Amino acid sequence: MSKITMKMDGSLAIVKLNDPPLNVLSLDLIQELKQCIGDLEKEDVRGLLLCANGDNFCAGADINMFSALSPIDAQKLFSENIASLHKIESLPYPTMAAVNGICIGGGLEVALSMDMIWASDTALLGQAEVLIGGIPFGGGSQRLAERCGVARSKEIIYTGRFIKSEQMEQYNIINRVVPGDKLFEKAKKFMKGLADNGPTKAYAAMKDILVQYKNAGIESADRLTIQHSAQMFATEDLKTGIDSFLKQSPGSAEFSGR
Repeated sequence: MSKITMKMDGSLAIVKLNDPPLNVLSLDLIQELKQCIGDLEKEDVRGLLLCANGDNFCAGADINMFSALSPIDAQKLFSENIASLHKIESLPYPTMAAVNGICIGGGLEVALSMDMIWASDTALLGQAEVLIGGIPFGGGSQRLAERCGVARSKEIIYTGRFIKSEQMEQYNIINRVVPGDKLFEKAKKFMKGLADNGPTKAYAAMKDILVQYKNAGIESADRLTIQHSAQMFATEDLKTGIDSFLKQSPGSAEFSGR
């Protein structure tokens, strides 16, 4: 049985972790996820929704694979894993993780690589690596800090505790809490709106600008904004949007993603 499934719903790619009940990040699942990320580049994708089969999103890494790792092996494994997260983060369209049940350790790191996180009202999230004397091996420390600040990130990773989704929303780590029985359908509806009828080139430019701001500050992001602004005027979507605005009403444009 495949541990990762992917299907297209219009322009939205729906990727599911498929090793319930815990969807742990085994070597097999990690390899299939890497392959899936590569396959996304071959499809006509304009949005990505990542979710999981079963009652839990992901209970983190399969600890069994750590027992025989040498420092050299660990460096290779985690270098490859973080490179895969970078690929997810650089996808040129909106992405979301829809998180249910347990989402800890490496599972949370995968979710944090997405643009947005929606979670069920019963979800529990955390970076629990401290419980085995480790650190967030997939960059969870810095990705938490990006969303909630360094001090709060330290609290989360130092304690390793499981935190309710409502609290994680207050920390600005997740974007929205949704009733568990409605999570998938609401997340899919939201993402299909962005994927099927969104100005995909503009989304990609905005993501690029925000990364530049994060890495190099406002002035550098301003310079990149000027470049992207000029490039927008070569897109079909901006022409469509302007024409629709002038002839119909704001918000009525139907974008093609070109």
